[in-house]
Amino acid sequence: MSEPSAGGGFDLVIRGGRILTAAGIGPGEVGIRDGRFAAVEPLGAGLRGKDTIELDPGETLIPGLVDTHVHVNEPGRTEWEGFASATRAAAAGGVTTILDMPLNSIPPTVNLAALAEKRAAAAGQTFVDVGFWGGAVPGNLGDLRPLHEAGVFGFKCFLLHSGVDEFPPLEADEMEKDLAELKTFDSLMIVHAEDARAIDDAPHAEGDRYARFLASRPRGAENLAIAEVIERARRTGARAHILHLSSSDALPMIAVAKRDGVRLTVETCPHYLTLQAEDIPDGATAFKCCPPIREASNRELLWKGLEDGIIECIVSDHSPSTPDLKDLENGDFGVAWGGVASLQLGLPLVWTEARRRGIGLEKVVDWMSRGPAELARLARKGRLAPGYDADFSVFAADEGFVVDAYKLHHKNPVTPYQGKALAGVVRRTFVRGREIDGRQPAGRLLRRGEA
Repeated sequence: MSEPSAGGGFDLVIRGGRILTAAGIGPGEVGIRDGRFAAVEPLGAGLRGKDTIELDPGETLIPGLVDTHVHVNEPGRTEWEGFASATRAAAAGGVTTILDMPLNSIPPTVNLAALAEKRAAAAGQTFVDVGFWGGAVPGNLGDLRPLHEAGVFGFKCFLLHSGVDEFPPLEADEMEKDLAELKTFDSLMIVHAEDARAIDDAPHAEGDRYARFLASRPRGAENLAIAEVIERARRTGARAHILHLSSSDALPMIAVAKRDGVRLTVETCPHYLTLQAEDIPDGATAFKCCPPIREASNRELLWKGLEDGIIECIVSDHSPSTPDLKDLENGDFGVAWGGVASLQLGLPLVWTEARRRGIGLEKVVDWMSRGPAELARLARKGRLAPGYDADFSVFAADEGFVVDAYKLHHKNPVTPYQGKALAGVVRRTFVRGREIDGRQPAGRLLRRGEA
């Protein structure tokens, strides 16, 4: 299939036996013109371009992944991660678009001035396309519409302490007022859903025992908060999204809410799908994240939630910090930063686990590309089809590697996946038809409605 004007003279043509389109994986030829896919034809169509790429038999052309949950931390905490390092890592992992979270940078993205600072910090140093979420915090109700009009893709809130004092949580009634405001311009509220009171009543997390940390963030805290989000979204009619679902207990009520017409979407993350509490050593604070990595039985049900369509997408929740903040020497889960760094590794992590379960690469890419793109209403991202941005990577699905944190592009070499054997290597990544070389930043800063 081609655009009506696509007759020939493409800037780039790619051909091979494994092209992933909406029809599945099969032989084909792809023509790119002016940074967009202009033709997708059967192999042998004879498309011609200024440049041509012939895929090796073991390579698959896949649409670029979209990661809507990334903490870049610049400005203010650039030593944790910055736009150059984060987007270089994204590209190396086949991710061609990221949306940056509004907290952990200073200032947080809760008003127009902060958004301007964020964009200024990012300008000229992004290797992939970057958009921004706004933040919903106590007292900034009047900032929501201006931020929306300035191009943020939606708004994040917490229902408990966020981990940084400059981004305070909302009470449920405040969240409902913000949801009602977002409904007036059809924006999206994305929610870190853990109930503060339930966590206050749980055991404290100090010490090196992972089991104690897990008990400090019980499933019930997630379940209560998700129920609250569902009811407030039901009352207001606004769009709401559950971030980083880790509690499989919540899946039935999420499914019922969706059947009832509540405008609710859900994501989960590679660490909840590939790791399990039973295997985490005491003192291994590289594994600490909030909500926590839970038991193997819980993990199995999250996979079922994906296959059943209750969970729409898989995103990284890349939340890095400096090694000292992870308290690696002492291994105290009570004081270590709660976040997993995995932006570069998401695709091979999920693919390794998925193929063990007999799940095809098509589904994995759908969850990690089309799903997040639709969540953020990125109309030209997430598909390999005419009219879409020519964002793609060349993926060797059967090639293996062992994770070495010191060879990743993340700013700090801290990962729970150190030494893990994975399947799937991203060999090349392109944004709008241009190969990312890791030296010349060519990413764009995206605005809602223009992307």
